[in-house]
Amino acid sequence: MVSSRSLFFIALLPPVSIQEEVNQIKQYFSDRYASSHAQKSPPHITLQPPFQWNQESVEVLEECLREFACDRSQVPITLSGFAAFPPRVIFVNVLKTPELLNLQADLANHLKTTLGIVDEKFPGRPFAPHMTVAFKDLTKQNFKAAWSEFQDKPFKAEFIANQLTLLIHNNGRWNIFKEFTF
Repeated sequence: MVSSRSLFFIALLPPVSIQEEVNQIKQYFSDRYASSHAQKSPPHITLQPPFQWNQESVEVLEECLREFACDRSQVPITLSGFAAFPPRVIFVNVLKTPELLNLQADLANHLKTTLGIVDEKFPGRPFAPHMTVAFKDLTKQNFKAAWSEFQDKPFKAEFIANQLTLLIHNNGRWNIFKEFTF
């Protein structure tokens, strides 16, 4: 029997009002700087980067996340200004609070020990919380122009993250698959 594997990742999603605001910024990058790749997912803070998982055992993944989430407290999140990973990525900056850093570290450890899920692309890379608004298809030239426009632009929002979101890759887009309340 051939197993069907899907691509998933785990994130924190802001409330709809903040998602709408960030989506407007993503649309601006698409219109002004020809960078639309960030529009293929809802605004989010990645906690566990994309990984392959067998569709046949998705309940095991769900149970692992449900078990993890039920022991967690809500996490305050502060978005403050913009930052970048030159030469291609611009994002809304997410403050590195102890609560957020601990949540991500605990989740990564839980996924590794329970299911063997690790960040295979960049093992050991330090967690850099961010909310991407432009990447991949942002040319180096457009990055320079966009960064000079956005590096000092104000952006401020706060929310309480009260759930983990499991996203699945379908038809070239990332969609919410399931949510797990803290």
